[in-house]
This record gives sequence, structure tokens and C-alpha cells, in this order.
Amino acid sequence: MWELRAPREASPLYGPRFPDSIMVDPANLFAIVMMATVTYLARIGGYILLRNRSLGPRAMAVLEAAPGCVLISVIAPVFVSDRPADLLALALTVVAATRLPLLATVIVGVGSAALLRHWFA
Repeated sequence: MWELRAPREASPLYGPRFPDSIMVDPANLFAIVMMATVTYLARIGGYILLRNRSLGPRAMAVLEAAPGCVLISVIAPVFVSDRPADLLALALTVVAATRLPLLATVIVGVGSAALLRHWFA
């Protein structure tokens, strides 16, 4: 088993004294390392496979649409929410998406959800 040592004394940075050691199960550590490896390989795989090729306009359109698809998959569960704050934030985000670039839309969506959840809490 892998063993991680914690600080021995209390400090303002670490708070109260931690236990003497925390055990990490080798299976969990292996799973974390494998997930990191697969994520890294997926990220560089496109560069390796397409390094000597030029993409056509249709392929470029698909690649440009991918971030929007990921954003939709993240916010899609909000469509079935029963909280008014989430539904209002969703409406604001949809309006922003029709008029603003992606980064601004994300900022509007996250900001409006945070503010509306605070106000409706």
C-alpha cells in the first residue's frame, strides 16, 4: 500500500493535526493513473492522427461545433429542473448564446445561475 504522510503539528495553513498516515488503495491509485493516461491519449490522439492532413470545410465545421455540444450536454439536465432559479438561468443562457460568443455565454450562464440561486435560496 502507498502511504501519504501528513503534517505532524497544527498550523494555520493546514488546520488541525491530520492523522499520522492516509492509506491509498493500490486499485484506486491504478484507476486514477489509467484515467489520466486515457485522458491524455485522447487529447493528443487527434494531433497525432491528423498531423499531416488538411481538413475539409465539413470536418472543420464538426470540430468547431464540438465545444457547443459539450456545453449542451453539461446544461441539458437543467431542462428538467424544478427550481425557478435554474430555469431562469437557462433562459438567460439561451438568449446569450444567440447573441454572444461561447466564452461570454458561459460566463453569463454561470454568473446568472449563481446569482439567481443566491436570490431564490
